[in-house]
Amino acid sequence: MTAGLGGPFGAVIVRGDAILAEGCNQVTSASDPTAHAEVNAIRQACQRISSHSLAGADIYSSCEPCPMCLSAIYWARLDHLYFAAARDDAAAIGFDDAHIYAELDRAPEERQLRAVQALQGEAVAVMQAWNAMPSDRRY
Repeated sequence: MTAGLGGPFGAVIVRGDAILAEGCNQVTSASDPTAHAEVNAIRQACQRISSHSLAGADIYSSCEPCPMCLSAIYWARLDHLYFAAARDDAAAIGFDDAHIYAELDRAPEERQLRAVQALQGEAVAVMQAWNAMPSDRRY
C-alpha cells in the first residue's frame, strides 16, 4: 500500500510452518481488477508448488475476502480462511462489495449486468470433449 501498488489489503498462504506465498493488492499498479491480495497469493502459491490445489494450506487475509477472492479460495481448496477486518470495515473506506453480494443472490436475468446465453450446444460439445480426455489434470 505505501509503495503505491494498490489498496490496503494483504494475504499470506501457509502450509504447516512454511509460508508458501504472500500477496498484496496490486489492482492499480497492474491495471488489473483481479489483482487482489488473495488472488495474487493463490497464484504465487500454486506456481511455487506446481499445483492448482492448495489443499492442506491456510490463507490469512487482512480483510474479509470479496466474492471473487472467496470463490478463488474455494477453487484453490484452501483448508481455512482467517481474516482481520470485516467487509463492513472495507465498505467504510470505499471498498464496498455489497452490490456484488446482492447480485449473486439474483437470477441471471434479474442482475444489473446483462447476460445472454448463446451457443450452448457448441460449448457443451467442448466440455464433453474435455470430459473424454485422460483425467490426470482434473480439478
